[in-house]
Amino acid sequence: MREPHALLVAGPTASGKSALALALAEELGGTIVNADSMQVYRELRIVTARPTETEEARVPHRLYGVRPAAEAGSAAWWRATALTEMDRAHASGRLPIICGGTGMYFAALVQGLAAIPAIGDAARTEARRLLADQGAAALHAALAHVDQATAARLHPTDGQRIARAWEVWRQTGRGLAAWQSDAATPAPWRFTALLIDPAREPLRAAIAARFDAMLEQGALAEVATLAAGNLDPALPAMRAHGVPELLAHLRGETCLADAARLAVFATGRYTKRQATWFRHHSLADPARTHMIHARFAGLEQVSERTWAEIIAFVRAG
Repeated sequence: MREPHALLVAGPTASGKSALALALAEELGGTIVNADSMQVYRELRIVTARPTETEEARVPHRLYGVRPAAEAGSAAWWRATALTEMDRAHASGRLPIICGGTGMYFAALVQGLAAIPAIGDAARTEARRLLADQGAAALHAALAHVDQATAARLHPTDGQRIARAWEVWRQTGRGLAAWQSDAATPAPWRFTALLIDPAREPLRAAIAARFDAMLEQGALAEVATLAAGNLDPALPAMRAHGVPELLAHLRGETCLADAARLAVFATGRYTKRQATWFRHHSLADPARTHMIHARFAGLEQVSERTWAEIIAFVRAG
């Protein structure tokens, strides 16, 4: 029996993925499954640019705002939940459209995950303590001494993933990269991928415009509510783009204009890493991957011919 078909819609932040996925879902009868590691947190609708309630009402949306910020998500949790939602969509005759910018989630979904042993409280507590006491850069340097292969894959400021790598090493005596090199079971799906890869300047302009819109929609109040929860600053939700900068403003450490400028700059740097990751990792077979070299700003900005080509490509599945 032929494997069921699913569509991957990927690209950097502010490239128009959600708008493209929504248009495709309406055209093809799809269910959109979130693959953005920050849009899973229910407290962060505005600052993570989650689809609006109106957009969510137009087609089924899954895995948006499903976890409290106090509970860290993981690639393993996301993969298992996403596969369940994909099965449900397929069973109801809808095309699963997995949409997001978290490369690690796409890789986990398509390629599978190694069976890393469960991490005990002692190793996890040590990793979080070291991260809090020493900072991400220092823990990254320490990781490099014991697990160079994993450290080389991680950015020195990515505290959450560095702590995860440290706890795996402490628990198992083996590096995370070594575990991930073990054979994993790929998802039993046939994947087609649409990858948005816009030019840098239009993307930077879109990031700045989007952050201004977030502020107008109430992003500052949203982050203030998050801060009132007194959550562990190492939690992923506390590091979502814009959150650290707006928290600094709320603490009186910077003016709002500077906070916005720093948030836009940090987001721009992140999109460069996203674009690099997507260029060097295949989400699907090259023959089943279609590149879009421009932001998707809505159907009104796309010619009928281009849209017909995209639809035909997806339907060829």
